Amino acid sequence: MNDLMVMVEIAGRRCALNAHDVSSVIELGVVTPVPRTADFIAGITAMRSQSLTVIDCRRALGLDPDKFPTDHRGAVVTIANHSYALMVDRIDDINTATSEVENVSGGFGPEWSRITTGMVETSTGPALLIDLALLIAGPESLEAAA
Repeated sequence: MNDLMVMVEIAGRRCALNAHDVSSVIELGVVTPVPRTADFIAGITAMRSQSLTVIDCRRALGLDPDKFPTDHRGAVVTIANHSYALMVDRIDDINTATSEVENVSGGFGPEWSRITTGMVETSTGPALLIDLALLIAGPESLEAAA
């Protein structure tokens, strides 16, 4: 496969984001809550005069965010011409996938199955490959599908 991946940790799990989908990594700084939004939307923040919707990835999975501390950095991605900052537990490094995407045998539960395309092997170990559009859709998309 040999694709570059941004390695992150979400809810205690090692995950991979395609590096070509991540435009930058930022310090989140001030996140301003937005009334009447879904609870997985932490609010908005700014990056070079551009507003970003901040997605709390743990809440987007339907998990308790208080169980997992964050290092206050976000991965900036653009989906359907809208920019987001993904609030994750930790952003590690850029790595290369050394395998094709494999199915996750046994799975990690419906919340993870909803947002992953499988698992990839890297030089530092396996990671779940995240589908950003499905992550940003939030847990409501899982409820709507049921």
